[in-house]
Amino acid sequence: MVEEPRPCPYIPVEKASLEYRIVVDLDSAVYADLLRRGYRRFGYQLYRPACSECNQCVSLRILVDEFAPTASQRRVLRLNRHIRSELCPAGVSDQHIDLFNRYHRFMATHRGWQRDAITSDAYVESFVAGGGTFSWQWLYYDGPRLVGVALMDEVMDAISLVYYFHDPAWRPHSPGTFSMLTQLAYAKEKKLPYAYPGYWVASNPSMNYKVRFRPNERLAHYPADGDDPRWVRTAAQDPGGEAHRKSEVH
Repeated sequence: MVEEPRPCPYIPVEKASLEYRIVVDLDSAVYADLLRRGYRRFGYQLYRPACSECNQCVSLRILVDEFAPTASQRRVLRLNRHIRSELCPAGVSDQHIDLFNRYHRFMATHRGWQRDAITSDAYVESFVAGGGTFSWQWLYYDGPRLVGVALMDEVMDAISLVYYFHDPAWRPHSPGTFSMLTQLAYAKEKKLPYAYPGYWVASNPSMNYKVRFRPNERLAHYPADGDDPRWVRTAAQDPGGEAHRKSEVH
């Protein structure tokens, strides 16, 4: 199912459409294949871009075996060495909801995001339901205080970084980078070859940081059922390759 075009949340001058699949009982092997095809999970829904006029949403995956933090990323780890990380099955609490809503209020002012508030029921529907046995959450604590939550799926050969939100007061210490590094270290320990950080959009400040985790590959195009996905290693001097050009996507 492909939705009708609507205003793009990442690039306001563009129109966006998503291709959806609804999966009630998602098998881990099937999910791994859908990740390779550029899909992301949102509750029971799996989706990927299907925009007719734009293809700036580029699917990335990080090559975990070869990844090593840069000097600036190691600095982020040092800045956050007091943060305690816990991995547990995805769930929800009053702390989750308060933190999520404070983060979104901040981003509405800081980056012009739509001002959304979420309830416990809506959070479960969006981030907990449909996760089966592969849905996890990283909880980040500064002392006793919850300061960040990262939703992560794990399949047989990869992790998928589903969503992340944090306390705005933690922002000066680069919590997004710290969370990415935490999850990549976990994937390396588990010997999982890939990490899917979501779509990279070069022109969107909230999305363009993902390409800095190297080496990585981009999906050359979104394949039809029965076609093999083709991943292309991103050249160091050309982080986006040519994936934003409409002529390459078919």
